[in-house]
Amino acid sequence: MGPVLPSEADRLPFRDPALPLHKRIDDLLQRLTLDERIGLLHQYAAPIERLGVAPFRTGTEALHGVSWLGEATVFPQAVGLGATWDEDLVHAVATAVSVEMRAFHRHRTPATGSGTHSLQAWAPVVNLLRDPRWGRNEEGYSEDPLHTGRLATAYCRGLAGDHPDYLRAAPVLKHFLAYNNEDDRCVTSSGVRPRVLHEYDLAAFRPAVADGSATGAMAAYNLVNGRPCHVSPLIETELRRWALATGHELFVVSDAEAPSNLVDPEHYFDDHPAGHAAALKAGIDSFTDQNEDSATVTGRLREAVDRGLIDEVDIDRAARRQLQLRFRLGEFDPDLDPYAHIGPEVVDSPEHRALARRAATESVVLLKNDRLLPLAPRDTPRVAVIGPLADLLCEDWYSGTLPYGVTVAAGLRAALAEHGGDVVCVEGADRIELRSLTNGQPLCGTSFDVVDWGGGALTLRDAGTGRYLSLKDDDTLVADQERIKNWFVRETFALEPGGEPETVLLRNRHTGRYAVVDPADGRVTMTADGPETAERWRRELVRDGFAEARAAAEQADTAVVVLGNHPLINGRETEDRADTALPEGQEALLRTVFAVRPQTALVVMSSYPYAVDWADEHLPAVVWTSHGGQETGHALAAVLLGDAEPAGRLPQTWYRGDDPLPEPLDYDIIKAGWTYQYHRAAPLYPFGHGLSYTDLAHSDLRLSHSSIAQDGEAAITVTVTNTGARPGSELVQLYVRALDARYEAPRQRLADFRKIRLEPGESRELSFRLPAERLAHWDVGTGAFTVDPGDYEITVARSAEHPVLTAPLTVTGPAPAPRPLLQRRTLAVDFDDHTDIEIVDATRADGDAVTTAHPDRPATLLFRGVDLTGAAQVEAEIAREDAGSGQARLELRAGDRLLVALDIPVTGDRYAWATTAAEFAAPLDGVHDLTLTLHGAFRLTAFTFAPSD
Repeated sequence: MGPVLPSEADRLPFRDPALPLHKRIDDLLQRLTLDERIGLLHQYAAPIERLGVAPFRTGTEALHGVSWLGEATVFPQAVGLGATWDEDLVHAVATAVSVEMRAFHRHRTPATGSGTHSLQAWAPVVNLLRDPRWGRNEEGYSEDPLHTGRLATAYCRGLAGDHPDYLRAAPVLKHFLAYNNEDDRCVTSSGVRPRVLHEYDLAAFRPAVADGSATGAMAAYNLVNGRPCHVSPLIETELRRWALATGHELFVVSDAEAPSNLVDPEHYFDDHPAGHAAALKAGIDSFTDQNEDSATVTGRLREAVDRGLIDEVDIDRAARRQLQLRFRLGEFDPDLDPYAHIGPEVVDSPEHRALARRAATESVVLLKNDRLLPLAPRDTPRVAVIGPLADLLCEDWYSGTLPYGVTVAAGLRAALAEHGGDVVCVEGADRIELRSLTNGQPLCGTSFDVVDWGGGALTLRDAGTGRYLSLKDDDTLVADQERIKNWFVRETFALEPGGEPETVLLRNRHTGRYAVVDPADGRVTMTADGPETAERWRRELVRDGFAEARAAAEQADTAVVVLGNHPLINGRETEDRADTALPEGQEALLRTVFAVRPQTALVVMSSYPYAVDWADEHLPAVVWTSHGGQETGHALAAVLLGDAEPAGRLPQTWYRGDDPLPEPLDYDIIKAGWTYQYHRAAPLYPFGHGLSYTDLAHSDLRLSHSSIAQDGEAAITVTVTNTGARPGSELVQLYVRALDARYEAPRQRLADFRKIRLEPGESRELSFRLPAERLAHWDVGTGAFTVDPGDYEITVARSAEHPVLTAPLTVTGPAPAPRPLLQRRTLAVDFDDHTDIEIVDATRADGDAVTTAHPDRPATLLFRGVDLTGAAQVEAEIAREDAGSGQARLELRAGDRLLVALDIPVTGDRYAWATTAAEFAAPLDGVHDLTLTLHGAFRLTAFTFAPSD
């Protein structure tokens, strides 16, 4: 196709805003060559200069502020926004973020690549916070799908704006699907049974997609049921199906380098053209791969076309989705774009600073209070603020660059100064010299302040400059880093015993290598592979951090100890935590302070929950905040001094330290007992927990109907009264519970919530609408959501473990019939219960199967209450790669009675499916609990009972 003159390009139909959107896209698409269309499928899409089409890139990180582009307003981490439980506030934050995105898009030149900063926002994250040890816990809103879905929808709406035709920014939901572990994340598989899939993981994604507020999704790094998420059929069968009613298609992007991961390290496909083709056909529209090198990706896709793995229809489908998004972002209608006027002055504007303070304040959670808080400035004029986070604000990987930062100490100092009070701030860190035994010289010629961040990770900060010791590319050490924020963190070290008293070895945690000293010139390098050849260092104490903290606490009226995590150390993207314990050094510091100043409040500033059991037992007050952004200190000061109410509530369970949590890779929340829904041990602080400075009473719980049909609904009202002397916020939580369920029902399940603010003496009646679908569970027998008739309990609560009012509700309707199995193909994965099974892929493209988690011991599947009447034979669909360690067989039992044992033949490949069948001794009759027992290494995808031939 030849070039089009600029004046002609302006008159082409795709430039005409009067035409319907689909006709404009059709016109532009048909003008593109195949190579130009393929070129659109990389993250960095080249310009099409002959048509005047600009370059385009996907993705600006915008989780809690505009990230990686320079100074921008930094709001609380997403888990902190989740703690607000405030959809209007979350919407306002997202609006501010998208406004700043527009400013960067129009007024800031990208540091890399051509064109402009993307208006596609890679946010929010809707992965559920199942396991608090997840390294990316800070990125999610909640462990609950309803809570997460509602806040994600609010964030998406704020990003997108409210214009009927044009988007302010294009929200992308991350990361599809069942992604909640970092260790080996690219090769681990999340085993998700159908009930967990539909009731839990998919439930968080659906609301924002179904109402059209999300414009796209990003596939996750992990595998689900043995299949990489980037080739998951759920992209089409679930995500895009939900979006049909909105009139717009979802634009699905890959995560960084994930398409290449399909070949290495996942080894799911033999070569990259095959992997890329499979991802495209599964629904990936844009390949975030090879950084700015689009030629490699487009070359792989072109080869896939030439090999017949994909065709032009596949290319056009993805290109059309990108073009639709670009039209909606106003790219082709600059004169009509309602957001084109946004100027650079909006970045970190006074309005956004005020919003950041409000968000940080609303996210603070009061976990415990025995009348210590709020602090009265007249009674506590001198406050000691102690700890590694007392005078430090951290950026996480998805933070913007802080334009300024108000630390806890600074915020309290400013607030107390208005009352004539004062703050003394100490870190409580030991200052040490590491003196070489080879030449007697101190490391880097200085002393260092040492902070314990847990997991054996220490930072060493130059006592003179305050900068972090860092490993350089030439293996030398230089204390030159003002802030820790790099993908590869080179600023954490371990001090290991050196074999003699007061001697240590210095190991860098990034490389695992130890320091050595050249005896000739004294040069220090981190090059020793093991302790045998490492330098020994004498650890000399220059300043006792605990003694300093103790002295500060003794001289103060109250101590505020600020502990927690650094978001890029010991629990971050690519690294899960091993446990939930506070770092040993931080726990010891807290106990030291409390021993001399019982009037001590613990402030936990963290990306995730900690097991602060000792603090809860001994201290009078415990407070939590996420890393709250630039206004953290002002926010905490306002709450600690009572100028603001503690309005936050926990968005996830804080487990006790002695609670043996399930395995990180056990994604079956029902069987494993994850989250408030299924965990049976009493937590330290439950989901939804948070105290107030005032007294609030709930009364007069009423249901419009005591019974409803399976498709009916009930109106619920409850009155909340502030009976205290202060204004206060209350989060009214509505839970439902099935009584005597035929399935393993949640202990409680959040059905609705409302956050309100009440003046002293004020009462307010709240109304909730409870449709019967909120009582539904995924019925594996029918493959659909079902509301069982029976008795339910409706609870108004202050947390998942603190009910205040309950009311019964009955659902009427015919009792569920026994599950029929005769002449029906029953999927093995549609079990009711199991032991020792692993869910795997039936083929690379579609379907699930089960296999034994441990081939040396049997696995079982339980199907409850199945009708076997008339069954005389059974056929099982199996695959067995090789003979392996011996015989493989499948046993079927009705109750305790063995029906048949099937020997499993070798089929030659895990995807080579065959059937094996057997007749029963006599036809079966009645309703039974059916158990299938798998012995040996093979896969089972389905089975069918049949009558006699």
